[in-house]
Amino acid sequence: MSETGPRDPNYPTDSSVHQVGRWPDGSRRPVHTRGRFGRLWGGLADYARTAWWGLVAPRVSESRPLVISQAVILRSAAGSPDECGDGETSTPPLEVLLSLRADLFGWELPGGTPLAGEEAEETLLREVREETGFEVVVDRHVGDWTRTGFRPHIARVYRCRVVAGQLSPSSETPRVGWFSVDALPDGFFPWYLAPLARALPGTAEPVVMSESQGLRTVWQAMKIDLGMRWRGLPAQSE
Repeated sequence: MSETGPRDPNYPTDSSVHQVGRWPDGSRRPVHTRGRFGRLWGGLADYARTAWWGLVAPRVSESRPLVISQAVILRSAAGSPDECGDGETSTPPLEVLLSLRADLFGWELPGGTPLAGEEAEETLLREVREETGFEVVVDRHVGDWTRTGFRPHIARVYRCRVVAGQLSPSSETPRVGWFSVDALPDGFFPWYLAPLARALPGTAEPVVMSESQGLRTVWQAMKIDLGMRWRGLPAQSE
């Protein structure tokens, strides 16, 4: 990771304290701040919520397909925003901004679901701001990925660049950082590989893709999540 947000000064560093699921004042502590047992135990509740969201909600409480807005936010490796025009044959090494989820541990593209009345791009800008601290502008629509199986949805992906703000993790995304597109982190959810590849310079036309996320996809996600719960989240540099 080449850049990450600051460590929360209120998180205790004594690993023995991390075994307890509450702060000294009695308030519940985020699962990712607990010790190994606390992270694994907290995963049971996270898995139950994820199962409801992925298996039950689409079939009993949603009247239309869910559209999730996601951002591929690129910059040059030197740190300046990526402003390469489509079709350019020579580009500097690029980095992509990724966030790490607090419920299912793993790296993903920033984004999320709409509030009532929001358009897809409005959702994107709000979610990126909330999850990363950055203000971005949309360069182009990369494409739509219609996914069936576990958690049916349409992933509407946009290529973006940063115009303002400061890297700032959130309660939903306790780790955020820039990574080389040629050296993605361990724990990057594999279903984001295709959208990322399509967002790189030289692929200008939006695509419409269909994917099925079955047991294999669920198992891939669980392996990434359980590995991070066992080892702990990657450290954040100052």
